[in-house]
Amino acid sequence: MERNDDYPTILQPDSKSPPEVPSVQPGPTGTGVLDEQAFRVIEVDELFRAADHTSTRVGRAVLYRSLARPLTSARSIREKQEAVREIAGNSGLRAELEKLLTVAARGEGEFYNLLYAQFLGMMSKPAHPLEIEGYGYATYLRGTRFLLEVVERIERLPVTSRYLQGLVERVRAFRQTREYALLEGPVYRTEKGICTRAEKGWWTPAIRFRPSLFKPVGLSLAVVLLLAVLTLVPFALEMAASIAPVFWLFLLPMGFVYVPIVGSFDRDGVIYPLREIFRRSREVHDVMDALGQWDELLSFLRFREAFLPPLCLPEIRDGERHFLRLKGVRNPVLAKEDPSYVPNDIDLSEHRLTFITGPNSGGKTAFCKTLAQIQILAQIGCYVPAERAELTVADRIFYQVPEVSHLTDREGRFGTELKRTKDIFLASTPRSLVIMDELSEGTTNEEKMDISIAILDGFREKGCTTVLITHNHELVDFYQSKNIGLARQAEFRNDQPTYRLIEGVSRVSHADRIAKKIGFSREDIARYLKGGASS
Repeated sequence: MERNDDYPTILQPDSKSPPEVPSVQPGPTGTGVLDEQAFRVIEVDELFRAADHTSTRVGRAVLYRSLARPLTSARSIREKQEAVREIAGNSGLRAELEKLLTVAARGEGEFYNLLYAQFLGMMSKPAHPLEIEGYGYATYLRGTRFLLEVVERIERLPVTSRYLQGLVERVRAFRQTREYALLEGPVYRTEKGICTRAEKGWWTPAIRFRPSLFKPVGLSLAVVLLLAVLTLVPFALEMAASIAPVFWLFLLPMGFVYVPIVGSFDRDGVIYPLREIFRRSREVHDVMDALGQWDELLSFLRFREAFLPPLCLPEIRDGERHFLRLKGVRNPVLAKEDPSYVPNDIDLSEHRLTFITGPNSGGKTAFCKTLAQIQILAQIGCYVPAERAELTVADRIFYQVPEVSHLTDREGRFGTELKRTKDIFLASTPRSLVIMDELSEGTTNEEKMDISIAILDGFREKGCTTVLITHNHELVDFYQSKNIGLARQAEFRNDQPTYRLIEGVSRVSHADRIAKKIGFSREDIARYLKGGASS
């Protein structure tokens, strides 16, 4: 299976706690598909919550990682889609996968406790979840058993697709590692440290680790030694006979000494060194990642089944320029629980510039976020809420919104936004999707037109897919008069939005309607000034 080096494994050698969400962060502008502002504005966290149907903590972390850093290889996406189809079409495979994830969800926490918890002994009380009473024997047994069972169950999964075979082969390869031998046992403690049976020569003095305070060999030797003393030394025999009625009074203090000595030796000399090996093992990290990827794939199917309108797997096309063609598309977040959510069609294959116009509250922003969210879902191999979807992979997805200037920004609002636009322009390519909500705010209308035309001409020359949400119908008219760009407007009927996009350019403002709706129209202001109502 093709490895994606952009994906760090969820578990890392320096990890100090179990997998969490967020598991990764988007990179700086120009280094990945999403940068921090696009990630925030597109509401990827909300998209994650809508798509998340995972069973395990590592599965949730893997899904979040995918959404934060979508794939950029068309072949990798197609292979992942094929894996989804295989699971969907093979009831036996899905049943076995469901069992695997049930087992994993039940035992996963013990494995993380083995890796990251502190074992406090018998006298201390835990202060937080990663502190556990005892010396770690039970956690060690359950944690190692968890990973061994996960390996065994994944190996048994009947798979044919390249992506799934890669996940299985990664786990099979783990069987050949030293870490697997340590998991399977037996484990020995020598003067040089922890070793497996194969590593310990027959001549090497070693202590075999038994995860229990009860040590049969040691206790047997102690009993034999005691009997020998009592048999061979008459004085000792007489003493034993005299103290026999109160022998338990001597045994109890011995127990208080025995337990901490043996428990601490096993914890500090075996369990902690073992868990350090597992924590730093790339092979262990790979197995847990494979488990998370299985969980992610099943989550895609559950997402499709939980979504009321129909979903499809997009057709991933090859091309030197980005394009997106959608039929009956709905927003992945808003439409999940709303079967009445209005679908729309859009074809961004012919024009490099697309203008979305219309009054406020008509659905322009929701539609453009839908485009970006659909692109992201497609690039992680997931279903999308559309009747049909065709697209190429976007190497960058940008979403610019009006920014509030800060005291340290000497250029003011216009300069702050222009810096963002410049960063997007320099990082974009013909394979990029760029969405902008208004342009050149914070300057005069004349300057706004001039700089907006210069910017849009630059993006068009670059060749990326550029979508502009704007109330500036003069700007759209300028391009339409030259037969440049696709113009769509939010439809209103009887002064109410239908949430459909139709052809044309909107020249209507519903600002007064919205002002009346919230009680701050011209008439409302006059009434407030006369004391007719309170705010």
